[in-house]
Amino acid sequence: MIGELPTRPIEKSIAEASLLAHIMVAKYVDHLPLYRQIQMFKRDFGWEASQSTFGDWINSCCVLLEPLYNTLKQKIISSDYIQADEPPIKVLDQDKIKTTYQGYQWVYHSPLHQLVLSNYRKGRGTADPKEILENYQGFLQCDGYKVYDKFGVKDKISLVGCMVHAHRKFHDALDNDPNRAKYALNIFGRIYAKERQIKEQANQDQTIKQEFRQKEIAPLIKEIKTWIEKESLFVLPKSSIAKAMTYYLNQYHKLEATMLDPRLELDNNRIENSIRPLALGRKNYLFAASHKAAQNTAIVYSFFGSCKINKVNPREWIQYVLQKITDYNVQKLEELLPNNFSVSKIM
Repeated sequence: MIGELPTRPIEKSIAEASLLAHIMVAKYVDHLPLYRQIQMFKRDFGWEASQSTFGDWINSCCVLLEPLYNTLKQKIISSDYIQADEPPIKVLDQDKIKTTYQGYQWVYHSPLHQLVLSNYRKGRGTADPKEILENYQGFLQCDGYKVYDKFGVKDKISLVGCMVHAHRKFHDALDNDPNRAKYALNIFGRIYAKERQIKEQANQDQTIKQEFRQKEIAPLIKEIKTWIEKESLFVLPKSSIAKAMTYYLNQYHKLEATMLDPRLELDNNRIENSIRPLALGRKNYLFAASHKAAQNTAIVYSFFGSCKINKVNPREWIQYVLQKITDYNVQKLEELLPNNFSVSKIM
């Protein structure tokens, strides 16, 4: 008897999960454009595939992954603490030759679940956060982009600021007013030194952490505000240092909110780390070929970004998922998310 062949990820395709995983990781993690991969396959194996074939394979994989992507979305929204950012991505404009469209990848990170979601939109308006956050309740950590303020007026969402963005404003003002900028940066340094102090302690009791923050860090956050209110009278309104001061004052209620819950981070650094591959990828393949390709990029970066946060090998994860997902129980898809993955599953 001849046993049944294993189900291939893409029906009527020669591509097995291992090959598809290699192509996707090479493109989205190692930042190798498809045409370069094709050149390498031809050089090393004498196999010449077309770029359209590779593109169709990636698109088919994203169609397969879409139910898991929706599961990821629901998992993140079920959290009560989300970090958000919206990095740009250039998309080829099909209506204008040699012209690109400025799109955005709206990124949401759940520190509690160790998962990240990227969602492509053509614009940077309220449409995406309105859709994603429609039924969300909890903390939303973000920078000073005004779109988020519209969600902060809702009783169910509490806005939390990003200390790193405030820090950067003063760093950018070093050439303009080094003495004042260094004074503020010194206090920021003390804030982060205190935060490291509590994180390095073996006892991570949340009550103790909260008490420590209220006693040691909250006064420093307020100290910057008090200093700015005094010093802002002596700086030029349009100077870099004035802009840094204004940003801090405008964001103060959000920065102060980082002290409301011991689970909250002081900044959005972890979400920025998770989307760094997107920035690196932009330098190599410059733009997405279409709006559909941009959303495919969002799907793949959601999973590979989550792999990175959970220290999961993205090649092992995507190969395993592509082998399993066509026959997997839709009610148990959460089991396939990167935060639930272990190498033992592929043994």
